[in-house]
Amino acid sequence: MKKYIAPLLPPPVRRRVMPDWVAPAVVGVVRLNGVIGAVSPVRGGIDLASVAGALESAFTLRGVKAVALLINSPGGSPVQSSLIFKRIRALAAEENVPVFAFAEDVAASGGYMLACAADEIFADESSIVGSIGVVSAGFGFTGLIDKIGVERRVHTSGESKSQLDPFKPENPEDVERLKALQEEVHESFKALVRNARGDRLGKDADLFTGAYWAAAGAKARGLIDGIGDVRSVMRERFGDKVKLKVVGDKKPLWRRGIGLTSLQNPATLGEGFANGLVSALENRSLWSRFGL
Repeated sequence: MKKYIAPLLPPPVRRRVMPDWVAPAVVGVVRLNGVIGAVSPVRGGIDLASVAGALESAFTLRGVKAVALLINSPGGSPVQSSLIFKRIRALAAEENVPVFAFAEDVAASGGYMLACAADEIFADESSIVGSIGVVSAGFGFTGLIDKIGVERRVHTSGESKSQLDPFKPENPEDVERLKALQEEVHESFKALVRNARGDRLGKDADLFTGAYWAAAGAKARGLIDGIGDVRSVMRERFGDKVKLKVVGDKKPLWRRGIGLTSLQNPATLGEGFANGLVSALENRSLWSRFGL
């Protein structure tokens, strides 16, 4: 009965009545699930605004000994990935709390960047980890426009304002500009991983090619520290009585207001459907890269 009664007693009373009682360690658990980028009711996913509150709460739980990140993300926005990474590291330093990351189905690209915010990274045997690279994908509709007889009209002030327009043929100069931008972002990503993993990171030539591996291959290359799940690893570190407190679970559907704006304004219903369809295709393509 001690474990039920002791927490209810004021500390001075508890020390007199149960001098040998030790409070169980508390681990704050935050789930980072989905494509990283601007969040909407249709798109879902994660960005800094959607997880900041949960992170703050996890790091400031009473008696917290560590924070565990449950990561299941194929990546997405490099900026949002970086912002979340920085917030986690800032909170860890401010509260002097260690961070553990646990890859679920996939922690790839920006998802792996989030994992690098942890002091130690773990994965399931079948988790997919890595994909340290930058990708930009889109569609070209020039053939479709010609086929259906549509004339594209674009007026700009600035010669580069309409570069990579999907309704115009690709301009080699625009592609070169995009590749240069990607290379700059990629270099920042590589520097972040090197700083986060330090001497644990391997010297394999394929580390930063965008390749990815299951847990064993990731561990051999120093991308993760071990294979295990949050419950078993936290029990090993903090004892069998450790309390895992999940913070920031998603709101139920009735509290999210999904579709209310479109329903209130029928004029935007078609536009909302089209945007939702494109977002769904984009999300699906990110997950499908890893066979998920």
